[in-house]
Amino acid sequence: MGDTSLDAVVVGNVGIDTSVYFHGGEMDFTMESHFTENLDCVGQAGGYGARGFAQLGKRTAFLGYVGDDFNGRFIRQELARDGIDTTALFIDPAGTSRSINFMYPDGRRRNFYDGKGHMALEPDPAVCRAVLTRARLAHFNIPHWARRLLPAAKELGITISCDLQDIVSPDDGYRREFIDYADILFFSAANHGDPTPIMRRFLEARPELIVLAGRGAQGCALGTRDGIRLVGPVTMESPVVDTNGAGDSLAVGFLAGYVLEGRPLEESLRRGQVAARHACTQKARSSSLITAELMERYLREQGS
Repeated sequence: MGDTSLDAVVVGNVGIDTSVYFHGGEMDFTMESHFTENLDCVGQAGGYGARGFAQLGKRTAFLGYVGDDFNGRFIRQELARDGIDTTALFIDPAGTSRSINFMYPDGRRRNFYDGKGHMALEPDPAVCRAVLTRARLAHFNIPHWARRLLPAAKELGITISCDLQDIVSPDDGYRREFIDYADILFFSAANHGDPTPIMRRFLEARPELIVLAGRGAQGCALGTRDGIRLVGPVTMESPVVDTNGAGDSLAVGFLAGYVLEGRPLEESLRRGQVAARHACTQKARSSSLITAELMERYLREQGS
């Protein structure tokens, strides 16, 4: 038998994203009918995360759920094409998760998410543990069922990263276990004009944490025991057309560099930013996230 070790296991939700692109400016929702461009792709945090690691050449497994339906079979096919291990891709009786994203010309979105049965699902602990045992990194998104796997990941001694997504308060009970178990935290600062207060709360409770906040067009913020620093965005010639998957790509680029390749913190942060900015140039295409070759080319062009 060949080497069955893994670099990363992504634990989270995967589904089909339907992105609805407005041709003009703001949509007039008082009108019944509109002409839009509607595109489907494998998406959600787990989809973008798993495909992101795989496209960087990392040995990747995905742990989550799809339905026994057309969309679920399509997702399995796409993940297999990427070489992603789907041993722990289980069946959700409620069907495959869906997201509808209303997209604006500048890449902004309004998301409508249907997580199907994720609040009631119970993953097989033996199967999940067998997959986690093979990995160096477990990157968690925050479906309800995923919290049940945090103790096993901690016991196995692998690095745990958690993406809290658009958190509002550090006292959010739903996210508490993810915060407590994480070695590295990510979150979107969409609900925080200044993310430093919430980052400070995380670090005061657990100084050993690394905390990264995505700030969209403003860049990101990095917090460690040495302090919190705001970092400006990277620039690329290609315009921002779609921000779906940007936060997931920030996490993937950083984790691939820092955890899996042993690169310095600052260099890894830069790689995360480049991965995120590249994702914003892709219109409803999680199949075209940044590759290792393209990452190196971008970094050379930017003199990094």
